[in-house]
Amino acid sequence: MSTWLIDPAHSSANFSVKHMMIAKVHGGFEKVSGTLQYDPSDITKASIEASIDAASINTRETQRDGHLKSADFFDVEKYPTLNFKSKKVEKDGEDLKVTGDLTIHGITKEVALEVEGPTAEMKDPYGNIKIGISATTKIKRKDFGLTWNAALEAGGVLVGDDVAISLDIQFAKKV
Repeated sequence: MSTWLIDPAHSSANFSVKHMMIAKVHGGFEKVSGTLQYDPSDITKASIEASIDAASINTRETQRDGHLKSADFFDVEKYPTLNFKSKKVEKDGEDLKVTGDLTIHGITKEVALEVEGPTAEMKDPYGNIKIGISATTKIKRKDFGLTWNAALEAGGVLVGDDVAISLDIQFAKKV
């Protein structure tokens, strides 16, 4: 079993959610960290723990980011991180299904990630050994206490409940 660290400069944690029932707004978090325990001879024994700095949210709109950091949404003063800890890794054809506990806004729920990878080990130009994965899942924001919304004059709501999450993570082998 070897230890791998998330390479924050080459990793992204992104999301999309319907805005005004019209189109999806995309955003991400700029600070991701974590550790993977990995044995390529038996991927089902792998485990991962990851943490995202909630205040690093970026939707390319400063006013919206400020609102998302407030007590109406992530309440970053009270809940500074979003966390994931795997419980089970299963083969799913060529890919993997990673089930674990996701904690957002102080509420923990089990989620399943559909994972592509890991890629073959590669040496970067600096001699570091790297692997990568891509993962997706969908959650309901209300399940995590993110219930703020506003009714629209024409009907419907300002912020959808379904949140699509996509992760592209590069790991560096710890030496």
